[in-house]
Amino acid sequence: MSGPLVFMMGTFAAEIPIDRMYAKNHMWAMNAGTVHRFGFTAYAVRLLQDVYFLDWNIDTPCHLAARQEIGNIESKKAESALYAPAAGELLRFNPDLMKDPSAINLDKYAGGWLFEMKLAEPLLLSPHEYLDHLTAVWEITQRTIKGQLND
Repeated sequence: MSGPLVFMMGTFAAEIPIDRMYAKNHMWAMNAGTVHRFGFTAYAVRLLQDVYFLDWNIDTPCHLAARQEIGNIESKKAESALYAPAAGELLRFNPDLMKDPSAINLDKYAGGWLFEMKLAEPLLLSPHEYLDHLTAVWEITQRTIKGQLND
């Protein structure tokens, strides 16, 4: 197996491991049999910068629609709602993140995982498709970031 793909965010290299799939909302998905474990990609963590608060507004287990609001996150750069990356059954949240969400920043592709789901339709992107998606949205993202900096 070769190393991760890399997307350059200016001078920052956002790694895209090739051993998992991706959602357009910048979450990775690791298949563990019938369950997928989800977390934030390096791209998302870089945009958020220093996550310090995470709150879920639903209880597990429950059925989710794709793009259903499931919680909120606060970081140095943003406050944002969190949305389900796909439809399916949400099984459990990472209990360690409720005590200390810093693993999202420090261990994003392992201990910083967010939740586990059984997917109804695994409409996820391959690592190469996710890299193409990042390339397509990067210009808009840069304009948004610059607009926030000028506010």
